[in-house]
Amino acid sequence: MEYRLGKEESIYSDVRNRKAKQEYREYDSSENDIGENLKGKKVKKSFLRISTRDMYYLCGLIVVAIAVRAYKLEQPSSVVFDEVHFGGFARKYIKGQFFMDVHPPLAKMLFALAGVLGGFDGNFDFKEIGKDYLEPKVPYITMRLFPAITGIFVIPISYMTIKLAGFSTISAFMVATLLIFENGLVTQSRLILLDSPLIASTAFTVLMWVKFQNEQKRPFRFWWWVWMAMTGVGLGLTVSMKWVGLFTIAFVGLSTIKGLWELLGDVNVKPYEWAKHFFARALCLIVIPVSLYMFFFVIHFAILQNGGDGEGFMSAEFKMTLNGYSQKDTPIDVAFGSAVTIKHLNTHGGYLHSHSHNYPTGSKQQQVTLYPHIDENNLWFIDNHTSPEIPFNESSPKWITHNTIIRLNHIATNRRLHSHNVRPPMTDEDYHNEVSAYGYEGFGGDANDHWGVEIYDHDKSDPESGKRLRAINTKFRLRHMMTGCYLFSTSIKLPEWGFEQQQVSCIHDGTIPNTLWYIESNSNPSLPNDTELVNYKKPGFFKKFLELNKVMWNINKGLTDSHPFESRPNDWVVLNRGISFWQKDRRQIYLIGNPLIWWSSSMAIILFLALKAIIIIRSKRGYSDHLNVDKEHFESWAGLFFMGWCLHYFPFYLMARQLFLHHYFPSLYFAILLIGVGFDLFTFRLSPYGNPWIKSDCKSMKWVDTWDFDCTSNFDTYEEYYKINKDVFIEHPTPREEIGGQAVLNPDAEEEEIPRDEDVSTNLVTEFTEFKLRHKNDDATKVDLASDKIEKSVQPDTPVESHPSHEESEKEDIVSSEKVSDPPIVSGPDHENFSKAENEEKDEDSTKNV
Repeated sequence: MEYRLGKEESIYSDVRNRKAKQEYREYDSSENDIGENLKGKKVKKSFLRISTRDMYYLCGLIVVAIAVRAYKLEQPSSVVFDEVHFGGFARKYIKGQFFMDVHPPLAKMLFALAGVLGGFDGNFDFKEIGKDYLEPKVPYITMRLFPAITGIFVIPISYMTIKLAGFSTISAFMVATLLIFENGLVTQSRLILLDSPLIASTAFTVLMWVKFQNEQKRPFRFWWWVWMAMTGVGLGLTVSMKWVGLFTIAFVGLSTIKGLWELLGDVNVKPYEWAKHFFARALCLIVIPVSLYMFFFVIHFAILQNGGDGEGFMSAEFKMTLNGYSQKDTPIDVAFGSAVTIKHLNTHGGYLHSHSHNYPTGSKQQQVTLYPHIDENNLWFIDNHTSPEIPFNESSPKWITHNTIIRLNHIATNRRLHSHNVRPPMTDEDYHNEVSAYGYEGFGGDANDHWGVEIYDHDKSDPESGKRLRAINTKFRLRHMMTGCYLFSTSIKLPEWGFEQQQVSCIHDGTIPNTLWYIESNSNPSLPNDTELVNYKKPGFFKKFLELNKVMWNINKGLTDSHPFESRPNDWVVLNRGISFWQKDRRQIYLIGNPLIWWSSSMAIILFLALKAIIIIRSKRGYSDHLNVDKEHFESWAGLFFMGWCLHYFPFYLMARQLFLHHYFPSLYFAILLIGVGFDLFTFRLSPYGNPWIKSDCKSMKWVDTWDFDCTSNFDTYEEYYKINKDVFIEHPTPREEIGGQAVLNPDAEEEEIPRDEDVSTNLVTEFTEFKLRHKNDDATKVDLASDKIEKSVQPDTPVESHPSHEESEKEDIVSSEKVSDPPIVSGPDHENFSKAENEEKDEDSTKNV
C-alpha cells in the first residue's frame, strides 16, 4: 500500500533534513520553566553550548566544592602519607637535583611551581610522615592548593559531560553532587598527592571526547578539529601525570577504532575521505599526546641538571650529562695484565665487587656483589689461565679475543672470581650457582676460576671492538668453563649481612641482557704512552628520554614488596579497606570512600550488565523494549562509560606490584557517570513538568499494570502539539535526536546554522521508520513505510508546491486505499513561512543526506 506525504509531514521532514536557517531554541525536559520555553523564550547558550541556567547551577556546585575541598586545608600541619615522596620531589626540582620516580613529571613539576610561588626554598626534606611544617615555615598550604583546585575542577567537568551527552539537568546535577561528597576524592584533593590532578585531566579528556562525538555529522569543520585536538591535549596531560593515563588513551583509542570501522562501512564515505579521517585522528590523538608527553620531559631534564640520588639508576652515559659527574678517559685496549673495573649493563646496579665478608650460608666463601659507587674493591686483574703470575714483564700486550679463557683476580683481597655447584643465598633453584671470591696465599687456584670471554655486541663506530675486548665499546659475557653457566645479576638485593648490595650469581639459560658486562676503566703498564683513549658519549634527548622511561617501567614492575595497607582490585569495588594516611596526637586521616556512593557506583556497573543482557535476550526473542528509539542513545553512552570503567580497572589484575585503593579512582569516576546515565534511563519519561507526550510513548511507560495514569488524552504525534502552540515548533524530544537538550524551532526567526551540539537527524527513512514504531498499535495510523516507496514519493529539496494539496492528497488516498489517512497538517501563515523558506534554500548537505 502506497503512503503519500501530506503537507505537514513534508514540512516536518524537510525542516529536520535541511540545514535549518531558522533559529533554534532549547528547553530542558527536567526543568519546571517549560511553559516559558513553549512560548518561545530564547535560552542563551555559552561557549560550551550549555544554557545560562546551567551556568547558574555550575556556579552553585563550584561554591559547594570549594567549601568542601578547601575547608581547613592547613590541617594537618605535618607531612601526610606520600607527601614524603611528592613533596620531596618538588624540593629536588627547586634544587635541580636529579631523582628517580616511577611517575611522569608533570604533576610533580606543578607542585614545585606551587612551592616556588609560595616562597619555598627547598631546604625542607619531607623525610618522614608527621614531620612538622610550621617551624621551618614550609608553604605547604600553597602546595596543597594545586590538588584542591584540580579537585574542584572535576565538578563542573562532570556536570557538562553528562549534560552534553544528552542527559537531563537533574542527572548532571546528581553526578556532580556525588563527586563533591565522595570522601576518597576529597581526601586526595587536600594533600600533595598525584591522584587529584590525574582525575581532573581524565575528566577533561572525557568531556572533550564527548564534545567531539557531538560533531560527527560535521567532519573537518572548525569545531570538529578543536574538540578532537583538545582530546589529544587531554590525553597528553593525563599520561604525563601518571601512567594510568595509558588506560585513558586505550579508552579513546578503542572508541576511535569503532568510529573508523563504522565509517569504513558507510558507502557514502569515499576511500580518500576515510583516509582523511584516519590521518586527522592520528594527528590529534597520537601526535599531540606524544609531543606533549615528550615536551614535559624536555622541561624535566632542563631543570634537573645536577647529580642526585637518582643517578645510580641510570647508565654512565646518562650520568655524563649531569653536573658533578665526570669520568676520566681510559685506554681503550684491554690486554692480559690489565687492572679493570667491570660494570653490569642491564641493571645499572654498579661494579663487579668483592669485600672481606663471607656468605653466612652455602660455601661460606667471600661475597661477590654489585656495588654502585667507585671503590678500590671494584678492581680486578685479568690473568691468563695458563700463567700463575700476572705478566707485567711482557714487552708487548696480548689482546683478549672472543672465546679467550681468563681468570679475574680481586686485587684488594687476592682472591679469584669463582663459581661451583652450590646454590646462591637468595635462591635455591638448580640452574643458579653461587659466585664467590676464593683462594689463599700460596694456592694457585683451580679450574672453577676459569671464565671464557664471549663478545656479544660492540660499538658500530669501533669495528675493532667486535674482534677483541676494548674498554666501554665491547659488551661481553663471562661463561664459567666448568659448569657452563654465565655470570649474572638482577635487581635482587642481599639482606643486611650483604650490605643490601645486588646479588651476583651464575645462571644456566638466563636472559641475555642480565648476563652482559663491559669494562669501564682500564690500566696496563705494557700499553704504549700514546695509546688511544676512550670515554662515554653524551646521549641526546631522545636517548635519555627512552632510557629514563625504560628505567621507570622496570622500577615500577619491581615494586612488589608488601605494604600494610595495600589492597587488590577485588577489594576496591566493595570498599573492603582503605589506607592509613596519618596519625599524630591521637588524630588520624584514613582514606576511605563514601560507602553509599561507592556501592551505588558498583551497583550501576552490575545493573548495566544485567540490563544489557536482558535487552539482548529480548531482542533475540522478538520483543520490543519500552525505550524504543531512545535505547540506542542510552546504550551507546552507557556502553562508552562502562568501557572506560573496564579499561581503568581490569588491567590492575595483571599487575604484581603494590596496589592501593587510590588506584581505583579513575574507574570510580566512570562508574559515577554511569549512575547518571542509569538515573535518566529509568526517569526520563516520568517528568513532573507536563512535557509533551504522545499516546504510544505514554503507554510504553506503563511498566506495571496498576499504574493508571491517563494516556487517552495525549496526541498521536508530536507534530500536533504545534497546532496548539503556534509560536514555536517542538520536535520529538528524544535524547538520541538532541545532544544537550531538546530543540524548539521558531519558523519566523532569521537564518542561522544549527547549534553545534544539536544532533539533528538527516535520514528521512529513519524518521518515518521511527514514526511507524511509535504508532504500530494504532489502527488509524497503520501505514506501509517501505523505504523504496518513500524514496519514490519523496525527493530531496522538493518545493512544497510540488506536493499535492491537502484536498487532492485526500482524494487520491481514498481512490488508492481507504486504509490510509494523512497525518495532521499545518496550515495558515506558519505553513506559508515554512514553504517560503524552503523554496529559498537549496542546501547541498540536505540533498546528500536524503
